[in-house]
Amino acid sequence: MAAPKRRTSKMKQRTRLAAQAWRAPKLRQCPKCGSSVPGHTACPTCKTYTTRSGAEIIIEVEA
Repeated sequence: MAAPKRRTSKMKQRTRLAAQAWRAPKLRQCPKCGSSVPGHTACPTCKTYTTRSGAEIIIEVEA
């Protein structure tokens, strides 16, 4: 089994772990009702996805 040849420095370790940091989701405005919606998601208030209405798309919304 392979063993590390050198100790990982603190900077190298912190740089690697910084990529896994939590980031807040970026929200966009719904073009129809103006509420905040995450990207690539149907609006939970007016049931639209970009330009299509909820009647054209089957949406499962948790109540």
